[in-house]
Amino acid sequence: MPWREVKPMDERVLFIGDYLRGARRSFAELCRCYGISRKTGYKWVERYRSASLEGLYDQSRKPHRHPDAIPYAIQQAIIENRQIGRMTLGPKKIQQRLLDAFPDIAVPSVTSIHNVLKRHGLIEERRVRRRISPYPNPFAPVTEPNDLWSVDFKGQFKLRSGQWCFPLTVMDHQSRFLLGCQGLAGTSTIPAKRVFERLFREYGLPKRIRSDNGVPFATKTPGGLSILSVWWIRLGIIPERIKPGRPQQNGCHERMHRTLKDAVAKPVAATMKEKQDRMDAFRRDYNEQRPHESLAQQRPALCYTTSDRPYPKKLPVLEYPSYFMVMKVRRSGVIYWGGGQIYVSHNLQGEYVGLEQIDDGVWDIYFGPVRLGGFDQRKAGGNLTPYWTLKV
Repeated sequence: MPWREVKPMDERVLFIGDYLRGARRSFAELCRCYGISRKTGYKWVERYRSASLEGLYDQSRKPHRHPDAIPYAIQQAIIENRQIGRMTLGPKKIQQRLLDAFPDIAVPSVTSIHNVLKRHGLIEERRVRRRISPYPNPFAPVTEPNDLWSVDFKGQFKLRSGQWCFPLTVMDHQSRFLLGCQGLAGTSTIPAKRVFERLFREYGLPKRIRSDNGVPFATKTPGGLSILSVWWIRLGIIPERIKPGRPQQNGCHERMHRTLKDAVAKPVAATMKEKQDRMDAFRRDYNEQRPHESLAQQRPALCYTTSDRPYPKKLPVLEYPSYFMVMKVRRSGVIYWGGGQIYVSHNLQGEYVGLEQIDDGVWDIYFGPVRLGGFDQRKAGGNLTPYWTLKV
């Protein structure tokens, strides 16, 4: 029989005290008084005789031997291989080094190696990050100038004045014509939008603009839309985003950045104006003087023509198919629907979105051509006022 739940250690001390005093006529009666079996009583008496009061504490139930445990020497090898020079190795690479060092034994799994590193404080738990919505469709082909512009920030350059310069670069994908290379003080939306306004007025509108997932081009809201990309969609431009960690999807732009860095990084410019003068000179040389291998050694300026889509004086109204329900996004970022509300995005306040029913009770929400997510009207949260959450 088990000990009673209340303070088992105190119960054991009292049991041993009564046993030593001979408070009961028999050992069986003593055990019945404390609600334990004679086997349990003998166990605690034996523990008291061998270890005094210390023997009455609960002992670990952990087995003395672990047949599958990682040998101590292998654990030490895992720890030693965590840091090689200035490099920090992960479990996969450590496993390979163990295979090379100990070919005659069964090397621990990647998970076991991870657990050893974690147990010794060599791995920190990463905070789960909310990811930007992936670009939903494959990239469309590029056959003519202005089918696609690519855009990015070329890192940052520190000036001798202590100020930072963030070059915003815009390039036509087909002709490799460098449309803009503007040094900005940061990556905020308003200065970037001014650069695009100037380029749109000078060269017209492209069909698509491809960017990475950084600010100000993308956010973590449904559809990954930022204020800048919402503006592009209103202009009839489709934003494209490369996959995170896949700069090769914008490879020609990344290659241009390497040439830009070699040309303007050194010597360090004193002021933003001096840096901008260098980038303007680079842009002229890149477009008009430098032959480009992908253009059969032609110069980009000879291959580029301006767009036949001029920059409008007023933003056009988005049009949706007639079978869509069109709703306005309120200042709080929600739309009111079906007696409840659906949060869409603060970046879309004042804009109109379209709802398409794709199944019984199942809806998709679009902003222009971009699908923001979907919801099932039968699965509502809330009490008096129902709400639905978009599922990307």
